[in-house]
Amino acid sequence: MLGEDRLLVERERLRSAGKRVGFTNGCFDLLHVGHVRYLHDARHLVDALIVGVNTDASVRELKGPDRPVVPEEERAELIAALESVEYVVLFADRTAERIVGALRPEVYFKGGDYSPDPAMLPEAAVVRGYGGEVRILPIHADRSSSALLARIKGDGD
Repeated sequence: MLGEDRLLVERERLRSAGKRVGFTNGCFDLLHVGHVRYLHDARHLVDALIVGVNTDASVRELKGPDRPVVPEEERAELIAALESVEYVVLFADRTAERIVGALRPEVYFKGGDYSPDPAMLPEAAVVRGYGGEVRILPIHADRSSSALLARIKGDGD
């Protein structure tokens, strides 16, 4: 895991080497096979994949007071351990617009539960503004942290 300043240096190194960089972001609370498959799919479309992981405070803001289940440092460590991921960065914002604008990845990825419409995906406007590509990848059905939590609680039988 890198801090944002160090990640910007690495991004410039990749750009100078002519590498095509992808970026995605999420809470990644309760890492599951859907996450692994999504990150694997994204990585095969670029030379290097950077993943932004929401801090605990931003997860609570997005998902409610009972989330995250797994602390930010552990979520980031799990994502960093995946073969498909080159770099991980924690970010505290509600959306990834700021960090996407700073990194300027050639490709910004989100799962199929999102739309490239900037009203639903504000990062899309940032990426298109500098000439990048937004790719919506198919999601793997019934694979989500929320679905797992419902099953654990007995709400999803």
